[in-house]
Amino acid sequence: MQFVTADTHFFHSDLLGVDDFAPRPFPNVQVMNQTIIDNWNAKVAPNDTVYHLGDIALYFTKPAKKSHAAVLDVLNQLNGHLILIKGNHDSRDLFKYLAAHNYEFGGAPKFRFHDVGVLLKYDHRQYYLTHYPLMLGIAPQIINLHGHIHHYAVPVKENINVGVDSPELDYLAAKPAFGEPLNFAEVEQMVEGKATDFAKRQ
Repeated sequence: MQFVTADTHFFHSDLLGVDDFAPRPFPNVQVMNQTIIDNWNAKVAPNDTVYHLGDIALYFTKPAKKSHAAVLDVLNQLNGHLILIKGNHDSRDLFKYLAAHNYEFGGAPKFRFHDVGVLLKYDHRQYYLTHYPLMLGIAPQIINLHGHIHHYAVPVKENINVGVDSPELDYLAAKPAFGEPLNFAEVEQMVEGKATDFAKRQ
């Protein structure tokens, strides 16, 4: 099965509590990290594929290998094969570290990497998976799945924010637990919900 998510921001302590941009109600990053891990693994099976659309973590140490190792440890606790699209907070050094510690199971590597995005065909749609929201123009069969803007939404029905703290999760009949990746049936529900919402405003 395939899933998509974005903006997990593991270890990002500035998002805890009352941060104006993306507040998260956790007492510390350890609890936040573990909550995401638990909710992720309750839904994703070991051999599933998850597209992570950037901003994996925000954790910097000297030497950098210490924080890279901590992020790798968290990612290794997540079920699935991870296709990582680089976000603005994902350093090239982190991706190089993950690549150097990559491994295979179930016939595929744990990590695959993309700098900009992935064009994915699923069912009757094409999805362009990026970190930043894109303005694709008139392309009715292409939906841009993105992260980056946390609890904001692009006022265009073809752009769907699939981040863990996206307001567009409200289009789902049942809102997922925090950090739980979305399957493509849920993505489709969000696409249809946003299109219906926009049609009502015409």
